[in-house]
Amino acid sequence: MTHTLEFWFEFGSTYSYLTAMRIEEAAGARGVSVRWRPFLLGPVFGAQGWNTSPFNIYKAKGDYMWRDMARRAARYGLPFRRLPESGPGAFPQNGLTAARMALVGMEEGWGEAFTRAVYSAEFADGHDIADTTLLQRLAAEAGATGDVLARAQAQGNKDHLKANVEEAFRLGIFGAPSFIVDGDLYWGDDRLEDALDAAAAG
Repeated sequence: MTHTLEFWFEFGSTYSYLTAMRIEEAAGARGVSVRWRPFLLGPVFGAQGWNTSPFNIYKAKGDYMWRDMARRAARYGLPFRRLPESGPGAFPQNGLTAARMALVGMEEGWGEAFTRAVYSAEFADGHDIADTTLLQRLAAEAGATGDVLARAQAQGNKDHLKANVEEAFRLGIFGAPSFIVDGDLYWGDDRLEDALDAAAAG
């Protein structure tokens, strides 16, 4: 029997990068299927009175995160580049268009590959993922055809992403990556294995 885990991710999230690059292999080893759920952390942070990532608000926490990311990326064999504090591509990056495109991709079968490519472009190569030319190229390389950007910007797809954010609120999600297994919330890349074990156990 195949069990399911929901993987909630935000393109501006450093730790979501670590999860996105390893979740399929880890889930496959346990016989767990993954449902990829892009959403936005901006509204979630806004509800807590924050106008940016807490890693920017609390300097000590931010300094720790960047060092921790470097360690964990090395542990997983993943390239990692710290993002600038200001200017194009600054942390946290604007992942709105990428999230909308990922939603289209999830429906068309190329979303997972696109998501991994966007994360690699951002956190391995230091590119600005608000660049629509970059995103369209990554989508095409992942298997998309036609005018993906137009489909992503269609009102129905925008509403879909908004519904994902509203569902995240209902589920009690407050950060990314988050995992939902049978209604239970697990938060953080370091809880992926716990979530997968729970999903495998059913």
